Amino acid sequence: MLKSKQLLQQFSKEYAKYTPTNFKLKRALVVTKLSRYEFEQLRHPELSPDQLQQKLRDRGTDVEMVLHLHKVHKDFERRVVQSFQDVGCEVKLSSRLEFRSSLSKDVMSWADVIVPVGGDGTFLLSAGRASPLFALSQQKTPIVGFNSDPLHSEGRLMLPKHYSDNPADAVSRIKSGDFKWMHRSRVRTTMLGSNGNIPEPTDLFRHTEVKMEQVSTAPEMLDQDMAYKYKAKMKRVLPYLALNEVFIGEHLSARVSHLQLVLDHQDVVNKTKCSGLCVSTGTGSTSWHTSINRITSRDVDDLLRSLPDGDSKNVMMLRQNAEEIAQRYNQGLLFAPDDPRLCYSIREQICVGVWPSPKTFKERDFVQTVFVKSHCIDANLVIDGSISFPFNDGAKALLEVHPEDALLTIALD
Repeated sequence: MLKSKQLLQQFSKEYAKYTPTNFKLKRALVVTKLSRYEFEQLRHPELSPDQLQQKLRDRGTDVEMVLHLHKVHKDFERRVVQSFQDVGCEVKLSSRLEFRSSLSKDVMSWADVIVPVGGDGTFLLSAGRASPLFALSQQKTPIVGFNSDPLHSEGRLMLPKHYSDNPADAVSRIKSGDFKWMHRSRVRTTMLGSNGNIPEPTDLFRHTEVKMEQVSTAPEMLDQDMAYKYKAKMKRVLPYLALNEVFIGEHLSARVSHLQLVLDHQDVVNKTKCSGLCVSTGTGSTSWHTSINRITSRDVDDLLRSLPDGDSKNVMMLRQNAEEIAQRYNQGLLFAPDDPRLCYSIREQICVGVWPSPKTFKERDFVQTVFVKSHCIDANLVIDGSISFPFNDGAKALLEVHPEDALLTIALD
């Protein structure tokens, strides 16, 4: 396995091949979030606006707040569109729902930049479409996102919040080339098996099966070494790349997930029973990865008090700084968006009796590849909390990072 610095240098050279050298902003595809009010309209198309609002009130929903947030988003959406038009840019507008279901490769290739307006969910959806599988050429379409409501949304994937106050400033800088390119690593998921078939995925946003005719991938024969090692004949790449993470686990969180892992193609088969496996990128390290692994000042204090000399002067001083210690630890969980490594985390691993096997198996570590075999009953492999594939007993998947899969984004600060 290459060392981290060597791997980053290798990937940096590859990233350079996909960095535009003559970027010109002429056409922008703005992808707008689906507000809560629009979502309710879709759920109840038979109701008039007054009837819908009354239904929401009867349900206990704060209708005035829902309408206010809807207006905030729509007003900001118009400001972003106007900002691009003011610099002579042609703009096409697509809702999150339309973007997920009907946009073609032609529309994606038409745009010089994809502009999600909303929160991180809208950014992740846009990133899913900004995939080599959707492109008509090798040229990548960059993404830059605007947070439409920074008071109620963190929007870590979007531009800094001060650009929500002045989107025209950001657009002007993009138009003039006053920005930096950032390549965000993504997870490629390859299913291994005997026939190369892919189970039907489910769109967790719409709770419907996903049609993949635009992004079909062909099955391939495994090379002899891989076929022998993983007891499979065929491989097939899933047509979706994960910007944040891939999660594998039982559909019911109360049920134990039984998984086997092989890290970096080693000869050791690691067996675990847990609440699921999360394999994160550097971009995703600020999200679910941190939520799984973070500690609180209470955890630090409890640990310090458990020491034999827990009442000593030195330990008492540390306890007074428990909050700072926790913050430093949690900050150390993060890694760079362009880091070519993955970090896997085992949620709530059972550590009694024979589990895990071997006992030296770490519940969290950096890797380049993760092979996973399921021994679950009703499990799913979920990409960015959005697209879910069945992943039950005997299912096998290989998770890895390739430089050509990286998401090209625009960074201002």
